[in-house]
Amino acid sequence: MDRAAVQISEVAMAAFFLWIILFILCWPVALLALVLYPIVWLLTLPFRIVGIAVHGVLGLISALFMLPIRLLRGPRAI
Repeated sequence: MDRAAVQISEVAMAAFFLWIILFILCWPVALLALVLYPIVWLLTLPFRIVGIAVHGVLGLISALFMLPIRLLRGPRAI
C-alpha cells in the first residue's frame, strides 16, 4: 500500500471509532448523523465540482504565465 492509501484508511478508521463512541454516548444523534451524511454529501457535491474546475483553470493560467520564464531559463531547468 502506498502512503496515501494508508492515510485514507487511517482517517476512515478514526471516523468509524468516533462514530462508535458517539453511538454509545448518544445513539439518536449517531443514527441521525448516519442518515444525514449522504444528504449533506449530495448537497456539497456541486461545490466540489466547481472547486475542481477552478483549481484546473488556475493551474492552466499559472502554467501559461510561467511558460515564457521556463523557456528562457534553458533546457536544464525544464
